[in-house]
Amino acid sequence: MMNRRTFLAAGGAVALGACARQLPQAPTAPAPVPAPPPPMPAFYDAVPGEPFPVPAIPAGSIDPALWRQEVANPWPDRPRGTIVVDPDAAMLHFVETSDTATRYGVSVGAEGFAWNGTARLQFQREWPRWKVPETMIARKPELAPYSVANGGMDPGPGNPLGARALYLFQDGIDTLYRIHGDASPRELGKAVSSGCIRMLNQDVIHLFDRSVHGAAVIVLPSMKPERTTALY
Repeated sequence: MMNRRTFLAAGGAVALGACARQLPQAPTAPAPVPAPPPPMPAFYDAVPGEPFPVPAIPAGSIDPALWRQEVANPWPDRPRGTIVVDPDAAMLHFVETSDTATRYGVSVGAEGFAWNGTARLQFQREWPRWKVPETMIARKPELAPYSVANGGMDPGPGNPLGARALYLFQDGIDTLYRIHGDASPRELGKAVSSGCIRMLNQDVIHLFDRSVHGAAVIVLPSMKPERTTALY
């Protein structure tokens, strides 16, 4: 039998349980809103006045560390116009003065295609034709229509050399390596090309406009020797 004391105790427990169930739930903290990407510098806007479109680089598509910028010159003993490429950092420096250099993010040669050494900037071309070397055609026969013998690929959209190309020679002989445009933002800072140094079109136009005919182009040795072919 339930006496008065048991009844009151049970009733109190029910009342407390009812109160507990009625307590409001603690509010859930809203998920943090990701910060918007930093705005791109104006020099990555679309480039007017070109014979083919050079679209703007989308905001947030490039690590700001890879943006073009003026930096302290790491090679103050080199004359103006010297180009130095660090393949492991995926950076290209253009020597401006003994104190300053312009630094660009680039993509470099993938495993089996990288190289290092010193070459000479023999000539430059705006919207160049792409004349595919025989060594590349041997790997990719579908590129045969764009061989040297067939006159290469017309300039413009789809041409992998992009808006500008700088041609590297050594002892008067074409190395077949180029510094050229048409890099996509997603590949910047990576090893993806067949040995060439690839840049954003906005950056290669900027480099082209200040380049010095006959200047040295130095590609530093990679710390990953298994993917490096010396150019000596």
